[in-house]
Amino acid sequence: MGDCNTGLYPLKFAPIFKQMIWGSESWGLSGVPGSESVVSNGALHGRKIPDIVHEYKGLLVGEKNYLRFGDEFPLLIKFIDASLDLSVQVHPNDELALKRHGKRGKSEMWYVTGALPGARLHAGFARNISPDEYERKVEDGTIADALAEYSVSEGDVFYLPAGRVHNLGAGTSVAEIQETSDITYRIFDFNRLGLDGKPRELHTALAKDAIDFTVLRDYRTHYRPVMNTGVTLVRCPHFTTELYDLDEPVDKDIRALDSFLVAMCTEGEGTLSDSHGNTVGIRSGETVLLPADSGVAVFEPEPKVKLLVSYI
Repeated sequence: MGDCNTGLYPLKFAPIFKQMIWGSESWGLSGVPGSESVVSNGALHGRKIPDIVHEYKGLLVGEKNYLRFGDEFPLLIKFIDASLDLSVQVHPNDELALKRHGKRGKSEMWYVTGALPGARLHAGFARNISPDEYERKVEDGTIADALAEYSVSEGDVFYLPAGRVHNLGAGTSVAEIQETSDITYRIFDFNRLGLDGKPRELHTALAKDAIDFTVLRDYRTHYRPVMNTGVTLVRCPHFTTELYDLDEPVDKDIRALDSFLVAMCTEGEGTLSDSHGNTVGIRSGETVLLPADSGVAVFEPEPKVKLLVSYI
């Protein structure tokens, strides 16, 4: 299997399951040290993603991406299922994360894949507050009251740039695309105990310097769904994500992007093919990496499929 010139083909990975105090995560594609994804199909079966990036470089991730990120795969792809509220949290930007931790920061997006009646989330501040008021509201447990709250349903999208305070509510499932980073500053955790029976650590001071206190009128991403074409949901310096809701095949020319494509299936099933004659199946909950060398990709529903397709 694989192109005769490069040996590359659409790659599938063994999911990495993580049980959390609030629910669970399934990491579909990760280059995070200690949680590196392992290929589950074809000739590269059993190989870790950083090793493959090192071997194939720009052919896998794109020349510009390899120059920028080296052997680190630059996106972390997750499916999240929240049984309880996640903590109120924020992530540092690249500059602050590099200064403090020697790592990249975390900008991310959520695409809601499911929501129970009454499910909601917080994103951004609902009103202007000062850094000092922020500290007081963390201390008295009312910080969530200062955040914009949204009732959510399937298909809702929220872009969460580094610095935007947020939390995911109970009964919500999302597909998450983010920078490869595991840095989270926990602001408020609803006074619950961790798995060790002790309160989980808060990062009030670290978060204070990371927070963007700017107030926006609306933090939800608005888009118009269109069948059988790519609809851009988020375009930022860290990634672009498009939604494909398909009941007929569509093509995506990767050659001009100089980037890989990551396809997350949120509904249905289908196949992904490249210009070299390689085809792989994909179904709800799965993630496939199409190398930068794939040429023209074909997304084919069987009979319907919904894909989130991301690249840099």
